[in-house]
Amino acid sequence: MYKDKLSEYYVLLEKLVNSMTRLEGFLLDSVSSNLAELCKLLRISKGVTEFYNSIEHEQAGKGEVFVCYDNGKKSKEVLSRRLLTKSMTVAKCKVYMADGDEPLDEEELEKVDLIMRTTLSFISRNRLQNVVERLTFYDDAGYRNLRAFMRQLSMLNENGNLGGHTAVHFNLKHFSLINQEIGRAAGDIAMRNYFTLLEQAVEDKGVVCRVGGDNFVAVFRTEILDSVLEILKGAPVVYDVNEGKRIRISANTGVFIMPDGFTIDRPGDIMDRINSSSQAAKNGGKDSIVYYSEKMAVNKKKAMRIQQLFPIGLAKEEFKVFYQPKIDIETGDIAGAEALCRWLHDGRIVPPMEFIPVLEQNTDICKLDFYMLDHVCRDIRRWLDEGRKVVRVSVNLSRKHMMDVDLLEHIMEIIDRNNVPHRYIEIELTETTTDVEFRDLKRVVSGLQQSGICTSVDDFGMGYSSLNLIREIPWNVLKVDKSFLPVDEDDDKSTRSIMFKYVVAMAKELGLECIAEGVETENQVEVLKNNRCVFAQGFYFDRPLPIDDFEQRLDKHHYDIGSEHIVS
Repeated sequence: MYKDKLSEYYVLLEKLVNSMTRLEGFLLDSVSSNLAELCKLLRISKGVTEFYNSIEHEQAGKGEVFVCYDNGKKSKEVLSRRLLTKSMTVAKCKVYMADGDEPLDEEELEKVDLIMRTTLSFISRNRLQNVVERLTFYDDAGYRNLRAFMRQLSMLNENGNLGGHTAVHFNLKHFSLINQEIGRAAGDIAMRNYFTLLEQAVEDKGVVCRVGGDNFVAVFRTEILDSVLEILKGAPVVYDVNEGKRIRISANTGVFIMPDGFTIDRPGDIMDRINSSSQAAKNGGKDSIVYYSEKMAVNKKKAMRIQQLFPIGLAKEEFKVFYQPKIDIETGDIAGAEALCRWLHDGRIVPPMEFIPVLEQNTDICKLDFYMLDHVCRDIRRWLDEGRKVVRVSVNLSRKHMMDVDLLEHIMEIIDRNNVPHRYIEIELTETTTDVEFRDLKRVVSGLQQSGICTSVDDFGMGYSSLNLIREIPWNVLKVDKSFLPVDEDDDKSTRSIMFKYVVAMAKELGLECIAEGVETENQVEVLKNNRCVFAQGFYFDRPLPIDDFEQRLDKHHYDIGSEHIVS
């Protein structure tokens, strides 16, 4: 090469390397321009680069092709280079010369080869960054993941821009049922289309990411909060394009609006807030959107304190069994009792609503349930040994037990270890919220029936599929939730009165023992009598009683129906 041409080559090569290695990121136009100048200098008529994510993609021709220079002349390939990286991606570079042009000499070939190897190295490094980005910040299904969310929070915090942003955590409602109804493949399409709706609402004002399963997080400018919440409240999405089939998807959502000047020590501080409010939304009945408040932080500290104290309280037997009598309203006799838990700590009774929901967040509630069953069995065994007239006692079990494949064995071990006849124990289970839990519930109830253990369905009418529940599962007792029990202001034509009448009639026709919960007035007792609902439980007769008081009731064994029995 001539000296001036060689100098020009090194100047252009230096510019190319500089454009490829800028610390703040390369500029594609600059890289392309420098490559084109080098092609012209070395009489190359066309330069082409290719990139494939795998050898299989290379063989199938599924990759990215970039023409860095083409003067439009008819040409033929003169040199080709291929690079297989350790991550098994493939990069290729090919150069062409126009027909009739003087061939490259050995020195020129070396110069072209150096440019090609430099380009391949650049492509591999650049694409590797994209691969790392994809593997690090996207999950296997192609959704941005939790790391992407945390990175966005960190970047906003670093730049002092968290103020004016809102973070949300949302869980798709009943998505296991959606998968069951339309199939998992269609469910995946529906989820993706719902996610796309949210991404379109957020655009470049934030990010939407999947935490896992049907749980998601997002952070975006507060100015678009209303439009995002409209989608989270519920939106129809297509899951079958060919037939235009759609399904409505909504979410339980926790919201944290970040005020101006807001900063964090770590991104987890925001996750804690939106997780707390999302959990409140999930457990809050009608409130599917819950905004974070400082009260939640206080409640979380209380919850952590309860979780710390629970094993100590269990070891010290601070949890006491209180018994609420069940009454036969035709005779006034005690027909049974429900065992309810009270926590006596530091000289005061901790209300169940302060600790039961906390223990239900993990398997601690199962430990408490077994503790309660064991103490009830101890009491029944002692009453039998003392010659008392014993009644059947119901013990509540949380839904959390449904994941225990050995639940039946655990229940029977406790009862039989205490040498309690099976007829004196009733296991009370709450209605399920999903069909998956329903199958487990059916298995457990059937197993208890075979062992001679009485079973009851608590809060009938409040769960997943009430009619299916009593059609498919062999219960002994149906406990009618107090929301169905008519109040004094209801007449015979009220919705509550009609529903209560037919629930009781249905239970009796099915051969189920029916008991009404939450009986508080003499008028309600009359309603029960008029509808032939024989058994009742509620404050009209007695509140849950400590064991000494209950034993006195048990010994007396009778209530005078018609006089006031509310215990203050």
